[in-house]
Amino acid sequence: MSKVINIHPLDVKERLKSGEKLTLIDVRESEEVAAGRIPGSKHISLSELQHRWQEIDPNEEAIIVCRSGNRSGMACEFLMGRGYDKVKNLMGGMNGWQGDVER
Repeated sequence: MSKVINIHPLDVKERLKSGEKLTLIDVRESEEVAAGRIPGSKHISLSELQHRWQEIDPNEEAIIVCRSGNRSGMACEFLMGRGYDKVKNLMGGMNGWQGDVER
């Protein structure tokens, strides 16, 4: 199986700042997302992913976010196992995010 590709939070922040429309999937639990998420991110908790993965467009790059990068890595592996080849794991998750946060 392919190795999960990580993307640095600063790269994502710069791409968003330049106006690029990114698909961001937040796989944390609802109470974690309520405390703050990257603006424009879609919430699909890791526990729901096995039922909702088709909501993610396989033709678009999708950046997967969690608290620290562990659950998002598992989500990337799950999606890659279903043929997704454009998923990336946000390194450090929200712990490493220094951009805008939406509450």
